[in-house]
Amino acid sequence: MRRALVGLAMAAVAVACNDNQAPSPLLPAPQNLFYELEASGNPDAPLGILLFWDHIDNANLYAYRVYSRATDTEPFGLRGETSSPSFHDSGDPDLEYYVVAVDINGLESEPSNSIVVDERLRLQAPDWIQSTSLNGAIYLSWADNPYQTEPGAFKQYRVYSATYSIDTGLCGATWVLEGTTLSPEFLAGALPNGMPRCFGISAESIEGYESLWSPIRADTPRPDARNVAISTLEFDATTAGFRFWRDLNGDGQVSANELGLVMSGTDVNNIDFYVSREATGGAQITTGRPGTGVVLYANNAIEDLTSIDIAPLGPYFTGTVQARPGFGYVFEMDAGDQYARYGAIRVTHVGRDYIILDWSYQTDPGNPELSVGAGIFTGLPSGVTVKR
Repeated sequence: MRRALVGLAMAAVAVACNDNQAPSPLLPAPQNLFYELEASGNPDAPLGILLFWDHIDNANLYAYRVYSRATDTEPFGLRGETSSPSFHDSGDPDLEYYVVAVDINGLESEPSNSIVVDERLRLQAPDWIQSTSLNGAIYLSWADNPYQTEPGAFKQYRVYSATYSIDTGLCGATWVLEGTTLSPEFLAGALPNGMPRCFGISAESIEGYESLWSPIRADTPRPDARNVAISTLEFDATTAGFRFWRDLNGDGQVSANELGLVMSGTDVNNIDFYVSREATGGAQITTGRPGTGVVLYANNAIEDLTSIDIAPLGPYFTGTVQARPGFGYVFEMDAGDQYARYGAIRVTHVGRDYIILDWSYQTDPGNPELSVGAGIFTGLPSGVTVKR
């Protein structure tokens, strides 16, 4: 569906004719002219405008000419000429555009419909934004009111970031596009730990109008055994799996770089579990490698991961369990010797594309007592709202 404000009557560009004038043009008027703006991050200054219309399949076609005007009180002027049924106008767009077809004799057709560039088609800005510090990443979520208020006009969200100074409480002047998403959530990854960043979200309409930004949020990635993001298999299989401990060097000893590994969700023989979507849109956890079982720790949400102080006796089962925010799950795993290994997770967030969890692991073979992060430093989520 295309939304458009219809231009003023094309009498402003029609040319009177009589029997003494040159022959009529050989081509019909172009049909179905529409446009898309190029978002820039500044709602008041798009990068440009793209015009599209139906191609005229006629051997007499020579070119198309694009006319525009900056205000509704001035005449149209020639903006450019193209052989394609599209046109790119860089910079701040004019108010109104129309297109004509030019035949091999140089005669112009009647004008197409005109389009009016009108900022009143802009969507609402997201009402709020939240963030969670992760290891080398920041998880962002925000209000979905731009989509909810006008779902037929919504195209996508745009996620921007800049540096942030803790000393001054100000964001840097240079903002970059982190990515786009249809969902009101985004994982900004590949970020250096300890380097604060600001984040802002805009909503883009199907015409390319960019909304005002959400409130600005500042946060800092950090090493952590809490707030580990695992994607769903359907969204990104390469980060949909998890292994509590993998003896990478084969020495039988637990090292920090062998703990809490986010892995491919398709490598089921080497992961303890993977995450996938449920048919209802939620998420579910499925056990992986042979010898790994899972049990729900309690029939209700638990206050913190530390509530799981000792692994239950079982029984542990292989298969799938629903991922529910606040609930704890305990895993019993085979390490290739006579002793079982135990790990636990507490799910803190469930989205369409990710879950976020805290994890713990007991490095002492056969010991069911569980410690957060197996002794790795942990911390709680952080983040502040700042001025742009």
